[in-house]
Amino acid sequence: MTIYGKRVVEYIIKKHPDIVREILIAKKLNKTELKNFRNFKVNFIDNKLAQKIAHNGNHQGYFAKIDFTPKKWDISGDKILILENVTDMGNLGAITRSAYALGMDLLIITGIKELKWDRLIRTSAGAAIDMRIIVSNNILDTLNILKTKNYSLLGADFGGKCKPGINKKTALIMGNEGEGLSKRVKEKIDEILTIDMKRDFDSLNVSVAAAILIDRIINEC
Repeated sequence: MTIYGKRVVEYIIKKHPDIVREILIAKKLNKTELKNFRNFKVNFIDNKLAQKIAHNGNHQGYFAKIDFTPKKWDISGDKILILENVTDMGNLGAITRSAYALGMDLLIITGIKELKWDRLIRTSAGAAIDMRIIVSNNILDTLNILKTKNYSLLGADFGGKCKPGINKKTALIMGNEGEGLSKRVKEKIDEILTIDMKRDFDSLNVSVAAAILIDRIINEC
């Protein structure tokens, strides 16, 4: 798997040097920058090849070939985030980054047949390597499992409370920006959480809303 982008490559070589097979560079580096890669196999490539590898994405001249295999996780942990049909990779990456940084124990992604891990690692600035992530084909089955494990199910939607009830085991469910949570999911939710708007604007980007509600749940405020 090849990951591109300066920030994510720097994160990988710092936090996970053991998975790096090769570094590809498509720009001139000064001596200080070169020192960051002194323990790795480095090859310099031209911009034409770089654009091909990145499919014309913003690679910033940095690539890392890595050995990464997603781990299989059990549904566990006190604070869980569940995404229903959030499919935009930019949003998924930002949410993964926030979930990991703010302290969620597990991220469950539903509504995606096959998760593009290379894109998620890139858009999450590397956080997807460290975040415990499960891909579930059936959100209702997942919610039923959480119910049997005595989790409180909190859903993000309009007309709910501003602050979550205090429960050690909590699962927050976020829907996509267009449709929100499905009716079937709402029927299983214990409590609705809402972010009140101070101005006449209907909603926030789902990744921004997720970060706000994660902070409320983690810090219970």
